[in-house]
Amino acid sequence: MATDQALLGLDNLELGPAPRSDPGRLARKGWAAVWPKLLAIAIVLAIWELVALSGWKQYVFKGPGPVFSNLWNDALHGNLWSVIGVTLQSAVTGYALAILIGTVVGVLVARIPPVRAAVGSIITGLQTMPSIAWVPFAIIIFGENASAILFVVVLGAAPSIANGLITGVDYTPPLLLRAGKTMGLRGFALYRYLVLPASLPAYVAGMKQGWAFAWRSLMAGELVVQIIGQFSIGQQLNVDQSNQDFTGATAMIIVILVIGIVVDTLFTKLDQGIRKRRGLLDPATT
Repeated sequence: MATDQALLGLDNLELGPAPRSDPGRLARKGWAAVWPKLLAIAIVLAIWELVALSGWKQYVFKGPGPVFSNLWNDALHGNLWSVIGVTLQSAVTGYALAILIGTVVGVLVARIPPVRAAVGSIITGLQTMPSIAWVPFAIIIFGENASAILFVVVLGAAPSIANGLITGVDYTPPLLLRAGKTMGLRGFALYRYLVLPASLPAYVAGMKQGWAFAWRSLMAGELVVQIIGQFSIGQQLNVDQSNQDFTGATAMIIVILVIGIVVDTLFTKLDQGIRKRRGLLDPATT
């Protein structure tokens, strides 16, 4: 017991006192992370206002004031939150299916050579396909309903997720694989405890790219597929354009952009967390 306490004391001497939280430092880090975004928003708004004041395409191109006023009124008295909820529900469902399918396909293609030879290039080909090209095909198969939109979302996102996982597995160091097998890892255990963790950065990058494709595919599907009794962001944008309500249409475009930025920020934080745990980021800068 005395020896353990002595060793603990030596450890404490080596490590030094525990770092104290510095509110000033946290505030500076927060400001350093926020001010570039605020500056970018201010520049965009200034350019937007200048273009609106110039009178260029004034019938279509509305300024920030009317657009944000429309967005505010729609949030308080309109159906903004309900259409966002419908769209996000479709996005989460379709993206979850894409992760499941993309992960299974990625693992099979990465580790089974005949499967890679058969469908490896097809996955890349599907990734380059424009999302809108699948919409007529989806309508023919499923009709104008939510299943058609989910079909487009899955086909848009799953190839990117699969390719991300394939890349991560391919770049797993052979020395690490040999070490895992020497330690007795075989079959599922080898993937569970070694291959998948080693490929996690590339997998997360594929998931991030897959979300971008999923979001783009969802908007394309909602603009074309009109579901009765289910009003979404894409359908609202389509209605505003049909009614020549360009202020409302611009407001919906801003909503689409903001949701995409928020989700991209979450993926960026996840990627930074992975890199920090693996010692790839300087703790002083994070």
